[in-house]
Amino acid sequence: MRIDEIAEAIGGTVHGDPSLNVRRTVHPAEAESETDLALAMENNLVSLLVECPSRAAILNEGMEPPEGALGGYITVGRSRYAMAGITRVFEKPVHAPDGIHPSAVIEEGAKVADDARIGAFAYVGARAEIETGCIIMPHVTIGADVILGENCLLHPGVRIGERVELGDRVIIHANASIGADGFSFVTPKPGSVETAKAKGRIDATNTEIVRINSLGTVILGDDTEIGACSSVDRGTISATRIGRGTKLDDLVMVGHNVQIGENCMICGQVGIAGSSTIGDRVVLAGQVGVADHLKIGNDVVVGGGAGVASNLSDREIYLGMPAIKKKDFVNQILSLRRMETMFKDLMDLKNRFSAIETAGKKR
Repeated sequence: MRIDEIAEAIGGTVHGDPSLNVRRTVHPAEAESETDLALAMENNLVSLLVECPSRAAILNEGMEPPEGALGGYITVGRSRYAMAGITRVFEKPVHAPDGIHPSAVIEEGAKVADDARIGAFAYVGARAEIETGCIIMPHVTIGADVILGENCLLHPGVRIGERVELGDRVIIHANASIGADGFSFVTPKPGSVETAKAKGRIDATNTEIVRINSLGTVILGDDTEIGACSSVDRGTISATRIGRGTKLDDLVMVGHNVQIGENCMICGQVGIAGSSTIGDRVVLAGQVGVADHLKIGNDVVVGGGAGVASNLSDREIYLGMPAIKKKDFVNQILSLRRMETMFKDLMDLKNRFSAIETAGKKR
């Protein structure tokens, strides 16, 4: 592929020979031939181009390659954003043969688009609808009455429960579960959790735990992505919803009735308890825990390992356990450091008083 074609695809600017052809992208230290496109978008990588066999590279705006090192190069304004375009250009699609594998099971009443690809041992339930361009990898289970929008990709082992709805271009990675029953139970009389919340102490025991069935579903918006081994439980009566463009990392747990807005990023090992609402463009870093029935506003960032125990306001950064605003968290840390100095001062005063008392007794 010519570098001017790549530049057009990623919004970059060509310098030097635009007709240079490349076959793959590489780290400058791993280049093996003139047709390797070296990604040197960090200052510490530019010097590697001197010994690099590549004749073409991608650099950040304002950077220049060593003289004579390249025949041509592309500059980009924001390297990380450019990477999204670069990986699209050089993407290696999943291996999915055309048609429906003979071992796949398609139940009566299911509607499958002519160009959909369904792998070995996949199961499609009754009355399910699979739109054009969908790829269903081996060992995927799709329940009855499920709707898959256009160009969805379900990796091996994905489980889609009955009545779940997926928008267009949804990607779900291996062994994720969408639409399992919610963790919803009740005791005949107020139990340990209810009394603890109401009174601050445990006045009851859970002598019997009764199941609340999950009658709702899950709705995933267009362009959502669910990581491997993640789980999104169905709602009790209505739907658990994940908004357009939101991305879930691996090992994320989304409880029943949760509502997540658009263009959120939910990182690995995050747990969101039932009936909580997450606004638009929220970032929950790794291992964040969100308690039930809470509301997180729009454009919120919650730092890794934080525990969200109360509602969070729009456009704030929260850290710690329990999660508090960043400025308050920093003040707490500074206060702890000041306490060390204060303790030393107190010990010094104590020693001085002790010396005065000892001197007084000797008189």
